Amino acid sequence: MNYSTLIYEPKDKLGIITINRPDSFNAINSQLVEDLDNLLDEITADSGISAVILTGHEKFFAAGADIKEICHNNTPVKAHKFIKNIQAVFDKLERIPVPVIAAVSGLALGGGCEMSMACDIRIAAENAKFGQPEINIGVIPGAGGTQRLPRLVGTGRAKEMLFTGTPIDAREAYRIGLVNKVVPISSLMDEAKKMALKFIAQPGYTLKVLKMAVNDGMNMDLRSATAYEARCFEQLASTEDQLEGLTAFVEKRTPVYKGM
Repeated sequence: MNYSTLIYEPKDKLGIITINRPDSFNAINSQLVEDLDNLLDEITADSGISAVILTGHEKFFAAGADIKEICHNNTPVKAHKFIKNIQAVFDKLERIPVPVIAAVSGLALGGGCEMSMACDIRIAAENAKFGQPEINIGVIPGAGGTQRLPRLVGTGRAKEMLFTGTPIDAREAYRIGLVNKVVPISSLMDEAKKMALKFIAQPGYTLKVLKMAVNDGMNMDLRSATAYEARCFEQLASTEDQLEGLTAFVEKRTPVYKGM
């Protein structure tokens, strides 16, 4: 399927999504949200995809929500519909069964920052800037910024970013734990692909259960989360890949996983 705001390239178990609204600095509008929603369904249904990279333009990953659309959301009912649609798709991005790496170059502001935080891993080019500048135009983040940011960097640092609206550069984002790695612009996609290949080489079903255990457990108290973890651990006991992994370890050979 073709998408007007996204470019999708599936190859060798890796799906690469490129945000493609260059005339508006990849601003997030309703069409982009709809395209991403449909594409995520397509990827989830494709058993041949084991990892995803989400990226944008060299100068902008995504520079926020489309202000022209926000201006039309001048009643609580309109605003509710607009933001709930975005939230639903970002939640789907977060919960897609395979690992998602955000390869961020240039501006990742507002909704762009929120989109990157819905991914499992963030790799930033040296020119990347992250921020939630919504306060500067009298609004607040509505697509997860007030919730995912403090979970990633801690409440104090998150509040500083949210209250001032001041973006931070890639090095500061790495220092506070917002991104996993900072690399030169020229090697951004190579580094993202290298990490994706590591994920692809892992036992696929185990990786899906592992991602589910982390994501779901984050929303539970510790006792409930460890009980859930135990159930996930038990679920894998009868899988072919676990048997293969254990057998290969004992036999001192490289395991051959089937994703089962």
